[in-house]
Amino acid sequence: MNASRIRLLDKLQMTLPIVQAPMAGVSTPALAAAVSNEGGLGSLGIGAMNVETARKTLRETRALTARPFNVNVFCHRPARLDAEIDRHWTEWLAPRFAQFGAQPPGSLKEIYVSFVEDAAMLAMLIEERPAVVSFHFGLPPQAAIEALRAAGILLFSTATNVDEAAQAVAAGVDVLVAQGIEGGGHRGVFDPDARDPLLGTFALTRLLATQFDLPVIAAGGIMDGAGIAAALALGAQAAQLGTAFVASTETAIDDGYRRALLGEGARETTFTSAISGRPARSLVNRFTELGEAADKPAVPAYPVAYDAGKALHAAAKAHGEFGYGAQWAGQAAPLARALPAAELVRTLHQETLAALADVRKRLEE
Repeated sequence: MNASRIRLLDKLQMTLPIVQAPMAGVSTPALAAAVSNEGGLGSLGIGAMNVETARKTLRETRALTARPFNVNVFCHRPARLDAEIDRHWTEWLAPRFAQFGAQPPGSLKEIYVSFVEDAAMLAMLIEERPAVVSFHFGLPPQAAIEALRAAGILLFSTATNVDEAAQAVAAGVDVLVAQGIEGGGHRGVFDPDARDPLLGTFALTRLLATQFDLPVIAAGGIMDGAGIAAALALGAQAAQLGTAFVASTETAIDDGYRRALLGEGARETTFTSAISGRPARSLVNRFTELGEAADKPAVPAYPVAYDAGKALHAAAKAHGEFGYGAQWAGQAAPLARALPAAELVRTLHQETLAALADVRKRLEE
C-alpha cells in the first residue's frame, strides 16, 4: 500500500477502496449514505439540480450519515442556443412524439446551468462544505477551485486521457478519476469536439498512476471485486463503480430502466449523443436507435438536446414505453445485481479479498 493511497483513504475515513459514482438522476441521499456508512465513499450527482434542490439533497444525506461523501458538478461548456438546429431537431422528433399523442417542446432551452458560471452553486458548496467536490466534463475557473480548496474541500476531477489529467493536476485538484471508455453514462471529455483517444480503464489507470503523484481512482466497467482488485493492482487507490449500483434499491431509476438493466437489454451498450447532446454510453434502446438513423439532423448542444429527450421519454413513459429513457450503463452491465447498497458494498469487499487471495495463491503455485 503506497503513501498516496493511505492519505486518500484516511482523509476520507474510508475503510474500503470503493467509490459509488455520482450518477445525476440516479443517485439519492439514501444510496450515498449507505455506501459511506459501509466504509466506502458515497456520491451525489447535483449537476442537473438548482441550488435549492442541491442544498436540500446535501442536508438529507448528512442526516443519514456522519461520514464523508462526494458531491459532483458538471463543468461543461455553456450551451450556445441555435434556433435553426433546435427547430430541425424537434421537427425530426415530432413523429415520435405523435406516436404517443404528444408534441415536442415549442422551443428548447438549457435545462441546467454549468458549474463554470454558477456562482450561487459555488457559494452553496462553500457554505455547506461537503468533504469532496468532484468535477465532470472539465474544470471550473481557477478562482472557484481555489475557493473550494480554501474551504477545506477535497477536489476530484474526471480525466479520460493524460492531457486532461495534466490540466487537472496543474489546476490544483487532489484526486484523479480515470474514466475508461467502458464506463456508462456521459463521457467526461473536457472538449467534446477534440479527438478522443478512447482509452480503456486499465490502460488509463496505469498511465495516470505512473505519470502523476496524485491518488488515482479507476472508473469504467468495474462491476465486482475482481475488477476492484485489478484496478488496485494497476496502481489505483480505489475503484469507482456506477452501473454496479444502478439496480440498488435506493436509486431513483424507473421500473423500465431496472428491467432493461437486469434483463436481456444489458447485453449491448452503445454511445449516443441523441439523448442529451453529449456522448454517453447507454443500453441499446429506442432512443439510441434514433441516434443512429441515417436521416438524423444535427443534434442540439448539451444540455439543450436533453430538453427534447426528457420530454420524449415522459410522453412515451406515460404510455408504458420506457425505451426512450436515458438508460445509462457500462459495458459490463450484465454483471449488475439488484441488491441494497450496503449489502452490495459488503459483497464487493468480500469479492475483492477473495480475488486478491486467488491471485496470491496462483503466484505461489
